[in-house]
This record gives sequence, structure tokens and C-alpha cells, in this order.
Amino acid sequence: MRLQRFREPFLPTQPPPRGERVLLGLEKWIKGALFSCSMCGNCILQETAYICPMLCPKGLRNGPCGSGSSESCCVEPSRPCIWHHVYDRADRAGQLERLLEIQAPLDWSRVGRETWGTVISEARKRGLISPNQMLQSSEWREQAESMFSQLRQPDWWQGDTHYHPPASFEPVSSLQAALERGEFVITAEIKPPVGSDAYKIEEQGERLFGLIQAANVTQNPMATPRMSCLASCLLLERNGIEPVLQLTARDYNRLALQSEALGAAALGVRNILCLTGDPPTAGRNPAGQLPYDLDATQMLWILRRMRDKGIFLDGREIDKPPDLFLGAAGSPGDPNVNHEALRLEKKINAGAQFIQTQLVYDIDALTRWLEALDKRHLFGKVNILVGIGPLRNARVAKYMQENIPDIEIPSSLIEKIEKS
Repeated sequence: MRLQRFREPFLPTQPPPRGERVLLGLEKWIKGALFSCSMCGNCILQETAYICPMLCPKGLRNGPCGSGSSESCCVEPSRPCIWHHVYDRADRAGQLERLLEIQAPLDWSRVGRETWGTVISEARKRGLISPNQMLQSSEWREQAESMFSQLRQPDWWQGDTHYHPPASFEPVSSLQAALERGEFVITAEIKPPVGSDAYKIEEQGERLFGLIQAANVTQNPMATPRMSCLASCLLLERNGIEPVLQLTARDYNRLALQSEALGAAALGVRNILCLTGDPPTAGRNPAGQLPYDLDATQMLWILRRMRDKGIFLDGREIDKPPDLFLGAAGSPGDPNVNHEALRLEKKINAGAQFIQTQLVYDIDALTRWLEALDKRHLFGKVNILVGIGPLRNARVAKYMQENIPDIEIPSSLIEKIEKS
């Protein structure tokens, strides 16, 4: 099956030098015909089973968003999710572990530019075009891999496949302290009000006071504007409820993310849950911008380095690094739990210290998911919060089963609700 582009190939932000134009046209034609290449100028085809990740409407470069499936994309349901095809092809080729590498956001100065010239120039410097080198196949492959790794991992990023434990294990929030003590922790989800009435968010906090360890405050769910998530967190904190700040890739570019994290830490909001976010097309507003500047894995990588290394994305030192407890989302209902476990390992390697799952109604599915995590030796590296939620009636249960990816509701449970 040929996977089609969601958009036309990118154009360069500045006219390329005259000597580059012929090579640019040739690369665009050949890679477009073979891979539906989007000409992002930051090619990682070797790492994504030779399927262009920029075929994803959101432009995600480290895996699927969790809202799509192999049959349907959450932005354009008539198309398949590109990333599910990447994982399936990599699995068949025995290359699944290559997907663990944490890929950088686009360098927009390279977007729309050719990449072949850069590869050829670097290969010449390393003597990789020499016939004698090529005859030494194992050594040549090793040096070529090192070259491509350097090209796709710029100095300002340096993504890898390794686990990076926190620089300090001292808890920075009561949620982190409770989880690390092994307590059974209960959190709740709170939606900010559709308006500026502070009392509405405070009222929700009052009802939950003393019943929960922390409140997870949603960030513009379903791409619908609500009160600022950070403002809502501050209102809850002032009323004795520890908040978990949601930050979505949809709403934050790389500059805003770093700024918001510093502001949150300064206000005492230490728990941050990094999500991709529902697409702009999910809301009633005129559709917003695609692709996203970041994905959830990249957000975790940036925030972890800010906290542990005290540096911004551009390499500048931070005067006072933020104290953060970082989280990500997981999907126990994913049909392929082995692929989901690898995606979670990637987020944990990037910086996730806790995982908040999608709603779970199938204990067998949860057990399979936990076993898959155990096989990848993830226990001990991350805390897990399992999502549960009441089902109001059978109609709601059927809708969720049919329309929300990765949420499995057993038919026996639906039958019980119908008979009750």
C-alpha cells in the first residue's frame, strides 16, 4: 500500500543557493516517488522503516499520538495512522528497537532543503566513498551508522536510546513522595471552566479536598478553549489541592514550553503531564495549525534536560533550573501491547517519571499491558496511575468502545449495565 502525503512537500524558508537547486529537485523527485517524502530537511527514514514520519498530519517524529489506529488517523479518519504502519514494518524487519531513538524537532532552517549534499560531503570527509573502505563491509557499516547518527542528532539535541535517571531522587511534590513511598494514590481529573469565574474551579477543588492526592487539570480538552491550565492549577493549589499541570504539544511550541515550565515551577506547580493533545480539527474553532512543533516525547526530553542539566534547548544555562515531576500517557488497551511498551520505554527514557493511563475497564487487557512493560524491565523506573471512570449508561459505554481508540470495554460489562 502506498502511503500518501497529507500536505504538499515543504518549501524552503529562504531560496536555496543556485548550486543546490539541481540536487534539491532530484532529491524531491526521487524520494517523493519512493517514500512520498515531505522534504523536511531533517530526514530520519532509516530510523522509521523507510516510511516518512512527516506523512503524519501532526508531524510527530517519535511515534503515534494515541488517538489513531492502523485503519484511521485522528486528523483525517479516511487515512491510516502512519506511525502504526512504521511500527508494523519495523517489527516485520526485526528493526523495532531502532524506534527507541529520541528524534529531534524539525530545524526549520533546514526545512525544504536537500539532504543528499550534506550526506555526500560528510561521507567524503570520513573516507566512506572510498572503494577500499566499502570492501570492509562491517567497518564501513559501523562508520556509516555513526555518520548518520551525527547528522540526525544535532548538538542542541543529542537524542539517544538510553534511560536517563533523574539527577536527584529527592521528591519535589507530595504526589511524587507518595508514589515513591509505594502508597496507593488516587488522583482526579478536573476541567477548567469555560469562562473566567475562579469560583467554579475552586468549587471543584473543595468537593475533592481530602479525598485525592492530586488533581490533573486538563489543557483545552477536545481543542476547545477554557480557562488557562496554569491559572487553574494555581487556584487549586491555593485551596489545598496539589495540581498536575497538563501541557500539550498542540498548544505549546518549543519556546512557550520552556517558558511555561519555568513559570509553573516558580509558582510551585511541580507535576507536569506531557501530552500530544487532540488535533485542532476536534474542536469547533476554525482549524488551527498543523504540523505541531513538538511531540510529547520531545517535550519530556526538553524538560528533563532543563531540570537535570540546567540548560535551555539552545544550550544556554538556566539561572535556577526548575524542580519538576514529569509524566506521560499510556494506553493499556492498545491492540499491540509490545509496540505500546516500546513507546512507553521511549517516553521513560526521555524523562517520564509517572504514567497516567487511558481509562481501563478490561482487567485482562491491563494485565497483558503490565506484562509487556515488565518484559522491557520498566518497573522501578516509573510510577503508574491507572485511569478509571464511571460509565453512566450502556449507550455511553458503546460510544466509547466504538469511537475512542485503545479503550476496551468488555461486552459482558455492557450487558450488565443494560440489565441493571
